[in-house]
Amino acid sequence: MRVFIVQLTLLLLLTACSGGGGGSILDAEQAAVSNPAPPSTSTICGENCFLSSADVEAVIAQAVAETRAQGAEATIAVTDRVGNVLAVFQTAAADNFVTITSTSEIGDPIVGGLENLNFIPSTLAAIAKSLTGAYLSTSGNAFSTRTASQIIQENFNPGEDNVPSGPLFGVQFSQLPCSDFSNRFQNTSSSTVGPHRSPLGLSADPGGLPLYIDGVPVGAVGIVADGIYGLDKIISDFDQNLDELIATAATQGYAAPLEIRADQITIVGKTAKFSDAFVSDLQSSLSDVDTIANIIAAGQGNFVSVAGYFDGLGARTGTTFGQADSGIRPADPGVFVNADNESLDAFIFVDNNNQNRYPAIDGTDTPAGAASNRLTAIEVQMILNESLEIANSARAQIRVPVGTPARVTVSIVDTNGAIVGMGRTRDGPIFGADVSLQKARTATFFSGGGRQDGNAPAEIMRRLPDPLYLAPLPEPVDLTQLGTLLSPAPSFGRYVLDAQLFLGDADALEPTSSPIAFSDRAGGNLSRPNFPDGPSSGRNGPFSKPPGEWSVFSVGFQTDLVYNAVVHHLAFVFGLVPDVPQNCTSNTGLAAADAFTLQGSVGNLANGIQIFPGSVPIYRNDVLIGGIGVSGDGVDQDDMISFLGLHRAGLRLGTGVHNAPPEIRADTLDIPLESSRLRYVNCPQLPFIDSNDTEVCDGI
Repeated sequence: MRVFIVQLTLLLLLTACSGGGGGSILDAEQAAVSNPAPPSTSTICGENCFLSSADVEAVIAQAVAETRAQGAEATIAVTDRVGNVLAVFQTAAADNFVTITSTSEIGDPIVGGLENLNFIPSTLAAIAKSLTGAYLSTSGNAFSTRTASQIIQENFNPGEDNVPSGPLFGVQFSQLPCSDFSNRFQNTSSSTVGPHRSPLGLSADPGGLPLYIDGVPVGAVGIVADGIYGLDKIISDFDQNLDELIATAATQGYAAPLEIRADQITIVGKTAKFSDAFVSDLQSSLSDVDTIANIIAAGQGNFVSVAGYFDGLGARTGTTFGQADSGIRPADPGVFVNADNESLDAFIFVDNNNQNRYPAIDGTDTPAGAASNRLTAIEVQMILNESLEIANSARAQIRVPVGTPARVTVSIVDTNGAIVGMGRTRDGPIFGADVSLQKARTATFFSGGGRQDGNAPAEIMRRLPDPLYLAPLPEPVDLTQLGTLLSPAPSFGRYVLDAQLFLGDADALEPTSSPIAFSDRAGGNLSRPNFPDGPSSGRNGPFSKPPGEWSVFSVGFQTDLVYNAVVHHLAFVFGLVPDVPQNCTSNTGLAAADAFTLQGSVGNLANGIQIFPGSVPIYRNDVLIGGIGVSGDGVDQDDMISFLGLHRAGLRLGTGVHNAPPEIRADTLDIPLESSRLRYVNCPQLPFIDSNDTEVCDGI
């Protein structure tokens, strides 16, 4: 193996075909072996890169070779950049199920939510891991599921004491199978417009790595081989994770460029992680790789169908990101413009007919009911324009090279959660689309206290069907036993009561309450297992489960809101019921009669909520009329783009549209027994690429 590595390294250095990037001998070895010319596509493909069916087969074959060398069995999923599942492949004796656990050991005492469920199909876990690698990565940053693990936990970095939670705390509950934004598999032989849903949200389990061709992100691969769907709680060491080793083998020829990997990027001064596996750790070599046809003929594995995701009929070709067939393309000239009426470098989401899915439209009724209090299409477009203009001039946090503009998605909703406009900048991470919508809805929902139309937050929460937690099944897994419930289950009414006690206001969130404006930064503080966010205080926020019950797979209100819908979707994959509706609040979960009972949906939170920063509510003349959410290249940037974009749009419009009045913002709340207050927004200190302006959000 060592002779092979040295010879190939010398050859590739002489011909200048490696992935590049300076560094150690280990870096050179990794670049040389993992980035030879792709076996079935042109090495020069510019912005037209996509995964062909032959590419997909090559990735799978390399994964199978390492699986065999490790004496293991694996489930392998490949997706394109917008979430089309291009293949799901299992070796002959691969396990059908994984166990969800937030520790390295199965059987953790924490139960509830998704924690410790042992009947999760390994195919769904592999798809979720692949989607995560694809959705978090761009041409300016390559993130993996190990990166995701680092940035979603209760402390950043995981294992450190007295530090705040991860910057993307809560992002794992996005891209959900019940989302009204994410598209679904259409049971065709070709890929369709995205972005597509994930069966389990975003994954933190190592073994999901992005795929690149000529430095362009084209998709990702996800591996399940060790039987656990978890995360890395200790990041100070290097793991020999089986899933990640197989994924590393799979990416040979398609590996992320070294210079944009997560370990080249700092987040609030801390280096991100990409992978603990190197090509030098592999037990297989490229000479061991067989063709998919031979692997299938030898009975060593096969493509498998997955209801709602893949038909099992063989590898597909992916879409070309940025073109209409991907579902994301450049906006038409003249729609998104700056103050000088010059077209912005904006992109939109399109349907199968290449039509904008979310053009700027008028909002629906507001709590006040008057048409004059609704967002207008002109106002929505102006807010989008100003926000995208700020993003294009702002300095990204999680992207290289330093000084690259922030790449984001912007979503605007009305007070009922209806989407009234969406837009994005070039090359923004895909995960930010669904997340920006979650953020906009979350800020609007929680800012709706005082509504007199039956839709105050407390009223809606009490109407929600309480989550019905399923118990793990006896081993070996027998799906005929599915339906045993854990008791007691959480109550949404209890979340309301806990919030009122925590805030010291019996009217909080009620129709009788005084309006309070909640940004996602403020509301997110109430969703942390430690309050204030950071030191272990022994006290949790009212929307979080307490320490001892909390895990990243069971966080509190965010999880419970969507739990029944996620379980419903699992039952669909098992072939027991029709698929979950495109609304995460519209069903009661598994009932005692082994049937799923649908109830009226709640449109305000149709794709769930989000609990990390990047959104603010929108007001007209001090009346709540909607919300804006931003997600992409850094949470402080997200805060600034939403807050400052709305402010600048209001100045240009002159129609009374503005940020929440300072006196009703959540950072004015006095919380009993606490010496600190909530934060509203936190803008970067020196945010712009071509300007030395500082404190750009002060005084607004």
